[in-house]
Amino acid sequence: MRLFAVRHGDTEFARELRFAGARDVPLTARGRQQCEAVARALAGAFVAAVYASPLARARDSAAPIAAAHQLDVREEPAFREMAFGEWEGLTRADVALRFPAEFEAWRATPHLVQPPGGERLDAVAARVAAGLTALCEEHDGQTVVVVSHAIVTRLIVLAALGLGPDRLWSVDASPAGITEIEYQDNWVTVHRMNTLIHLDGLDGEAAP
Repeated sequence: MRLFAVRHGDTEFARELRFAGARDVPLTARGRQQCEAVARALAGAFVAAVYASPLARARDSAAPIAAAHQLDVREEPAFREMAFGEWEGLTRADVALRFPAEFEAWRATPHLVQPPGGERLDAVAARVAAGLTALCEEHDGQTVVVVSHAIVTRLIVLAALGLGPDRLWSVDASPAGITEIEYQDNWVTVHRMNTLIHLDGLDGEAAP
């Protein structure tokens, strides 16, 4: 199976460095432009299915990609973003002020932290892995697109590289970034990671 893992487009939460998690936050106008650019970049691929996290920002990002291949977006809960509980809606600076010990641990050892009311990173990694296994079984020999979130995309890449959730900050996942991974014969190859060249020429500045 060939996988294009795409992070959803720009949101105000992404620009403001806020934890979105399980919240439904909309794409910005730039975010919608970015996803149209992703659709153009992947138009030449023979895509068999387009999957998205159930959250609106991922579903809306997946819509133009699916439309380019005359497909419907298939929602997959395994790829929803990590729930951050009481951190959701807060900026990184807010969390650092209100939960200093937990936030420092999140930066240093993210796999050991569970935000109050949220999920543990290892639990998220387990459900993402289960989702990928199901996709590989259903789409053997095919190409699929998964539109999800920053944490989920990082976990997908880390697993492909043989690394665990403790290495979360070793890879990045920018809004509308494209990662291409091939799964074949018990071997995984990362062909490209978080590429953004398709966004060149869009108006405005890129989100952080």
